[in-house]
Amino acid sequence: DRTRLCDLPEACVAHVIALTSPRDACRCAAVSPCFRDAAESDVVWARFLPPDYRSSKKETFLGLTDAAVLVDGAGMAVWLARGSGAKCVALSARRLSLPWEDGEFSWRWTPHPLSRFADVAQLVDCTCLDIYARLPTAALTPATAYTAYLVFATTDAHRGLSFPDQETTVSVGGNAPSRHTVCLRPDAAKARRFRGGKGMDDVDVRGPALRGDGWWEVEMGRLRTGNEAVMGEEVAVSFEMLGWYPKRGLVVEGVEFRPL
Repeated sequence: DRTRLCDLPEACVAHVIALTSPRDACRCAAVSPCFRDAAESDVVWARFLPPDYRSSKKETFLGLTDAAVLVDGAGMAVWLARGSGAKCVALSARRLSLPWEDGEFSWRWTPHPLSRFADVAQLVDCTCLDIYARLPTAALTPATAYTAYLVFATTDAHRGLSFPDQETTVSVGGNAPSRHTVCLRPDAAKARRFRGGKGMDDVDVRGPALRGDGWWEVEMGRLRTGNEAVMGEEVAVSFEMLGWYPKRGLVVEGVEFRPL
C-alpha cells in the first residue's frame, strides 16, 4: 500500500510546511484537516520568525494585554486583563443575532474608524428591536466573575433610543436570566413624561459610559463561570428595546465580556 502524506505524523508534515513560506503555509491549511493541523503548528510559525527574535512569556502576556487579537475569522477579539490575566472577549456585530428577516427592520453594514472589526451594524429604521449574543463558557476563564457590555455609538440623527426603557438579560447554561433596565441615551424630560413625573434618579436604570476608545458601553449584566468548562454550555445575553415606536441611528460594534 502506498503511504499518503496525511498518513505521516503531524510533526513530519509540519516540518515540511515550515520549509516553505507563510503564504504557502496558509494555503496548505486549506487543503485538508491534517494539513490544517500541521500548518497551524507552532513549529511552522516559529520557523518564519526572524532568527534573532526572542519573546519571553512576560512579553507575550503584556502584548496580549495591550492589544486584542482577532480570531474566529476576525469576528471575535480576545485579550487578557492585566490585573488578573483572565480572558476578555468581544463579539463583533457580525456574531450577534440581529432581526434581518422582518420587513420592519433595516440595518446596514458599514466600516467605522474606531472599530476593531471590519464593519459595524447601523440601524436605519425599525419599530421593535432585539439583539442576542451567545458565547461558549469555555471561551472565558473558569471560576471568574464577568460583566457583559453592549458596545455602541449613535448617529446625530438617532431617534427612539431614550425612553421607554430598554431591558437586558444574562443567563448561563439555560438558567433563569437576570434582568436589568438600561437606557442607551438618557433624556430627563422624556423619562419624566413616560414615568409619570419620575426621572432617572427615581428608578434603577443603568446608563451608558463613554469609553477611552470613543465608543459607549452599557452594562448588560453579570455572570460567573464554573470551576470547569462544561461541553456545550453557553452564556446568553440579550438587549431589547421596549415599545413599538420608530427607532434609528443605533450603531452596534458588538458585545464584550470582561472580568470584574
